Amino acid sequence: MIYILLCLEFFKIGLFAVGGGLVTVPFLFDLAEVYGWFSTAELTDMIAVSQSTPGPMGINMATYAGFKVAGIGGALAATLSEVLPSMIAIYFVAKFLNKWSDNSNVQQVLSAIRPAVMALILFAGWDIAKITIVDCKTLGVLTFLTLAMRFYKKSAIFYIVISAGIGLLLKL
Repeated sequence: MIYILLCLEFFKIGLFAVGGGLVTVPFLFDLAEVYGWFSTAELTDMIAVSQSTPGPMGINMATYAGFKVAGIGGALAATLSEVLPSMIAIYFVAKFLNKWSDNSNVQQVLSAIRPAVMALILFAGWDIAKITIVDCKTLGVLTFLTLAMRFYKKSAIFYIVISAGIGLLLKL
């Protein structure tokens, strides 16, 4: 029964999480609240691991969450279920791409989706901030890294390594 529930929930996440991995975060907060599969602290760890490992963040989070809930079978069920809506959509988009590419209705739908995606990303960021910014040290690290990223254009890997080092030094 847990596998069916994982499949249904992660299919829904894959279907509605348009815009990338961070868009899946509000859905995962909902899963944590409804099913109690993981705590918000575990969700924060899940986000950190998913961003630090190779591959799409949303898929990594589905795999992590599925494994946490039901082991390897759960990881497979969650991952495949999250990917399935995109695979179906890509099939149809590829099949009809030339026909739809210049269609004004399609362009309007895509334009209408963008603000919703932005709202989901901001919501996810707000929820993550509430969990991770717990004192002056964490606020200072956020401020420092935000300014560093703004003024020094380095790769994401550079800032992940720097963040890990700061976290170890400050025992965060």
